[in-house]
Amino acid sequence: MTGQQRRLAANRFAPAEVGHLPMRPLWRCRRCGQPWPCGAARLALLAEHRDAPVSLFLYLAGCLHDAIDDLHRLNPSVTGSAADMFDRFLGWPARHTPAYRVSTTTAVSIEEATS
Repeated sequence: MTGQQRRLAANRFAPAEVGHLPMRPLWRCRRCGQPWPCGAARLALLAEHRDAPVSLFLYLAGCLHDAIDDLHRLNPSVTGSAADMFDRFLGWPARHTPAYRVSTTTAVSIEEATS
């Protein structure tokens, strides 16, 4: 048996590397234990959805919905505010996706135009 064959045989029994994925119902990162999405998960999600930012928002909106349900079911008093949960799941990609940034002057001019 060659050295490479021995390494492959030994790796069959090694646990697969855990990605930065959510551990439900706690919504903590399986790998680093930080609130999910952790920094590494955010980078991976941005890279994965770089050509389809809307799909990233849709995915995270579903995660937000599930997280609110799970965390409220576990302990309603520590679920967090709606603003904090929104920022945790949907606020950060808006800050990192230039096409979806809305300036205050744009928002004000849109409101004035519709009035």
